[in-house]
Amino acid sequence: MSIKPPLSDLPIKTAERGFYRGFSVDVTVVSKIIISALVVWAIFWPVQSGKVLNGLNSYILGNFAGWYIWVVAFFIIVCLGLALWPTAGKMNLGVEGEKPEFSNFSWFSMMFGAGIGVGMLTWAVAEPVAHFGNNPEVIQGITTGGSEDNVRMAYKWSFLHWGLGAWACYAVAGLSLAFFSYRRGLPLTIRSSLTPLFGKSLSGKLGHLIDIVAVVATILGVAQTLGFGVEQFVAGLTRIGLSGLMNEDGGATIVGVIVAIVVIMGASTLSALSGVGKGIKWLSNINMVLSIVLLGFFILFGATFFGAQAIVLGIWDYLIALPEMSFNVWSSDGVEGSESFLLAQWQGWWPVFYWAWWIAFAPFVGLFLARISRGRTIREFVLGAMIVPSIMCFVWFAWAGGTAIDLELNGGANGVIFDAANGDKIFAMTEFMLAPIAQALAWGMALLIVVLLMTFLVTSADSAVLIVNTINAAGDEGPKARPHILFWGAALGLVVAGLLISGGTSAIQTAMVIGALPFSLVMVLMCVSLIKAIYNDGKREAAGVGTTIDHPDLSSTPAE
Repeated sequence: MSIKPPLSDLPIKTAERGFYRGFSVDVTVVSKIIISALVVWAIFWPVQSGKVLNGLNSYILGNFAGWYIWVVAFFIIVCLGLALWPTAGKMNLGVEGEKPEFSNFSWFSMMFGAGIGVGMLTWAVAEPVAHFGNNPEVIQGITTGGSEDNVRMAYKWSFLHWGLGAWACYAVAGLSLAFFSYRRGLPLTIRSSLTPLFGKSLSGKLGHLIDIVAVVATILGVAQTLGFGVEQFVAGLTRIGLSGLMNEDGGATIVGVIVAIVVIMGASTLSALSGVGKGIKWLSNINMVLSIVLLGFFILFGATFFGAQAIVLGIWDYLIALPEMSFNVWSSDGVEGSESFLLAQWQGWWPVFYWAWWIAFAPFVGLFLARISRGRTIREFVLGAMIVPSIMCFVWFAWAGGTAIDLELNGGANGVIFDAANGDKIFAMTEFMLAPIAQALAWGMALLIVVLLMTFLVTSADSAVLIVNTINAAGDEGPKARPHILFWGAALGLVVAGLLISGGTSAIQTAMVIGALPFSLVMVLMCVSLIKAIYNDGKREAAGVGTTIDHPDLSSTPAE
């Protein structure tokens, strides 16, 4: 029996004229209806929407917490397995002999900026501080919250959430998209990654459903990032002198939310209209320079030695405990306040939330990673996309978060940092460090952080708008109609504003955890599909049958 070449043609019907010319009407219209309905529901019925979302969230945490924990462990295993598998590792994410478009430095910089750049400004300080106060070891009585014996535990758990698991989610999506788009010539859209399992049936309703799930997950995942960013942006505006934007509890007022959304989404929509080559590239260059300046400040003038200890011991503790942390699921006994109840609750608040966030963010970051990784081998992609960005996260957490903990333990901060809202912690810390020297320096640093935060937020938002349009346009990366860019820019802003107004960042978190669930199943299928495709391509190469689009064998289009 002869070995057939892989599927290299997946036609997706798009409108030939009218308002939706070049777009898949089925995917675009249904996605718009779902997001619009969520916006209307959250804004006009905030109490009811909050109650329903919380109920669904409780159900998911009670029944699917284990799924989220184990599925991310599966992604880590798949990615590392592909890097070590000789047949897979040497395969090029492009035609044979194709070279990468970007240098390693540019590639790493773009990965970091797209994946978690904005999160660093909130969580590099807030998360080590939070775990320093409470974590599973504290709940079990092994360490004491807020004491020196708990520092290493704080970093172990922080590194778990921002390390290999996060980047494995992105790597699965990016690797699948790059493999099937640049080796096979299939459309750069989520459905293409499942062709070994479902073949040409993905041209129809099944494929439309998969892309709709990806669009909704992307909007909710980016909304989560923007939701945290908006609250931090408002805190920063308050620190540089604008009043009336925050309430007494440290949260953003409705006026503050509206101001932040208008500024961020207005700038991001203008950037998206200008395209990747202008607005997004320009903003990325700015935020990379400002990031280096800010991180250098913490390393040189913050807790230099404390941070160095944190990164070395933290990585050691993280790697040793990774297998247990990746598979262990705590079950509640239903007794409020008991140890098992608190452990299960903590896991829902932290690992489950993060895994849902990264999964929801995966279509966006994955598609971006695919676009910048063409020409690299699978081994290069997996190791580069998982290890280097993880280390960058660890560096930020070690010196930014380490400076906060050291100032509270040994520097006389006396709760100034710990008691601030999560989004305000980095501002409280830099003010505490600089205000005694010169108030103008503290104000200048706050302004730098606000500008950096805005460039990260705008870059994330405009990239998300362009990528949603790419999925809606059946993988076409070319220019998109302005009305659709304007719609998705407004829709993303309204999703964030509506959910913040109806229930704060917890409402966005809840919606995102729910939206990520169906896409997590799609990602599992992507893993299975990719493994099957690589195995079959190995057999084809041994038999002399072409596997990439530059080979004449792929002029035919049989099923996988």
